[in-house]
Amino acid sequence: MCGRYAIVSPPEALRRLFGYGEQPNMPARYNIAPTQPVPVVTQDAAVRHLRLMRWGFLPAWLKDPRGFPLLINARAETVAEKAAFRNAVRRRRCLLPADGYYEWQVQGARKQPFYIHPRGGQPMAFAGVAETWCGPNGEEVDTVAIVTTQAPPDLAVLHHRVPVTVAAGDFACWLDPAADLRAALALAAPPPAGRFGWHPVSVAVNRVSNDDPRLIAALSEAEVAEEARRAAPGAARGRTARATAKADEAQGLLF
Repeated sequence: MCGRYAIVSPPEALRRLFGYGEQPNMPARYNIAPTQPVPVVTQDAAVRHLRLMRWGFLPAWLKDPRGFPLLINARAETVAEKAAFRNAVRRRRCLLPADGYYEWQVQGARKQPFYIHPRGGQPMAFAGVAETWCGPNGEEVDTVAIVTTQAPPDLAVLHHRVPVTVAAGDFACWLDPAADLRAALALAAPPPAGRFGWHPVSVAVNRVSNDDPRLIAALSEAEVAEEARRAAPGAARGRTARATAKADEAQGLLF
């Protein structure tokens, strides 16, 4: 699965990798979340473009998005069959630039976030499917979902699904709507074991409003333990009790 990710590479490095003509001034983003606008690489008449799309796929046939589930991921195994995605995967495949993504591992009563990234430190491309949803009043919203596949054994310790990553040499096949669909879907295979590294990061990433470099910084075992201690129910009660005591003490001083 992929529910949060980061883009930290310089804009020019991404432009060289993906080969689009636009020259956007994209600031680093450390905590990209669903429903936010995300940069997406598309191809039209053999020319690549960078566009912003809403992360949260809306099928073209949808009449009213209210109450419709938030589709941020599409399973590679069924993307060509599901009604929501089958037209998009044939005609509107796309790529999403990324430097890493987050996954949460259940550890006892809490979830520990991890930052997952290519071991070489280079940016990567998530496979995506895009669709333009047209509303009843003529409004248009470009939307996208990230394609996922089964995790390799090493990454499966964190989650059983991973984003599909497309190698630079395969960008043309994935982006070209005229390419054979079977050939394109063959790219949606699990990454080889050892390609990705990961490390624990702060629970600060849980809050979408947080967006700074500390979110991808590795935590030591001591720092992870300290965060777990602060998050424990007993610690929360202790903080509340101390705050109440201080408030009572202050009130006594007022009178």
